[in-house]
Amino acid sequence: MVGSAAPPGGPADQPPAWSTALDRAQAGDEAFVAATSQCSETPRELPVHEFTDHRELGVELDRIERVSDGAVDVEQVGRSNRGREIWSARVGTGDTVVLLTSEIHGNEKVGTDALVDLLEWVGTSGSRKARQWREELTIVAIPKMNPDGAELDRRGNDQTWAEVTARHPQLRGSEPSWNYYARSLQGDDYTQRPGFDTNRDYHPDLSYVPQPEDLPGSSAGTGWYLTPEASTVRDVYRGLQAEFGEVDTYVDLHHQGACYVMPDDPDEFVTLSISGQFVADPATKPGYEQYADDYDLDYSKQLNVAVDRALQAAALRRPLFGNVTLYPQGIDLPGTGLGSFALNGSGTVLFEVRGQTQTLGQQQRAALTRSVFIGLDGMLTAVASGAVEQIDPAEYDRIPPRGPNVGVGEEEDARVLRQAGVPLD
Repeated sequence: MVGSAAPPGGPADQPPAWSTALDRAQAGDEAFVAATSQCSETPRELPVHEFTDHRELGVELDRIERVSDGAVDVEQVGRSNRGREIWSARVGTGDTVVLLTSEIHGNEKVGTDALVDLLEWVGTSGSRKARQWREELTIVAIPKMNPDGAELDRRGNDQTWAEVTARHPQLRGSEPSWNYYARSLQGDDYTQRPGFDTNRDYHPDLSYVPQPEDLPGSSAGTGWYLTPEASTVRDVYRGLQAEFGEVDTYVDLHHQGACYVMPDDPDEFVTLSISGQFVADPATKPGYEQYADDYDLDYSKQLNVAVDRALQAAALRRPLFGNVTLYPQGIDLPGTGLGSFALNGSGTVLFEVRGQTQTLGQQQRAALTRSVFIGLDGMLTAVASGAVEQIDPAEYDRIPPRGPNVGVGEEEDARVLRQAGVPLD
């Protein structure tokens, strides 16, 4: 478990992500960031038992709600296709809403640990900063939005096309959507347990109902809300819109490949990449003009700069925190949660942490979790204080672009983006 005792028979617990002990350089850091010709993106079976599974997450959220004296309010907001609970945790009473999601891809687990630790800290800390967050912000976190994929330790969820058409009978006879996996892909066999990339199942029209003429679609187009997981996040977002008028900020926590290097130092691996740009400017894209008034790329850039500033400051003590780059820009993916919610007016932040479980396993887990925590801390502090509004958006464009992948094999996000025609170099 995260931030408390380990489960019976499990591994020793690691420090919580708020621990400043993690800000000191550790043995192994240099080896972790040193680029090598042996780096591989080829998936392999690695142990994942130290990461927070679905059962442990439920126990942890219950404990945090209890020790926070109700400051953290945990709610079941939906169920996965296989019936597992999807929980949200809410803390703070401010008018500015920040929605955070993690583990939309089930093999991208560090963000879940970071969110659990963040929820406990902000819900229980008596520090001035935590009090300011609680007073100025309403933070809503969905720490594990794809629990079926997470339990299978794979990217996609666990849902057949027959189950889709049972929920949406108007789609019977339609070709499955392009993001339906029923084959072997990136080391995972979907032939016996098909599923969807739920991160391509969003639509900027939050009341959209799936239509057969919109299938199979493509990565460059909108999604359909075919999966209960994406539909749950959409419903939480709509509920916050109804309550507050808008969702100020949306953050989605992901992982990328293990073998990307810094553009100015190809001998060092990237620790994480960030981005605030996921769709073309709707004012210039036919059919999307209705979203132009709400779209605010400059605000997304300001949020990302706040993340980067916090990590660069932390790098003075532990240099690996400073290996931050921009995720590839020029993306137009309105079928992602980030793209859809950006079109609805939210400032958006993507975290892409180094290595899925199949390529890095538990190596440097604590450091990677801490890097996410530091970035979120910097962003939330800037939003709560209003300092984010003083950031020059042009600073975003000075964050270095992600360098090339020097490993063997192609990682999954690169494959999807390449097929969508996104420039990766």
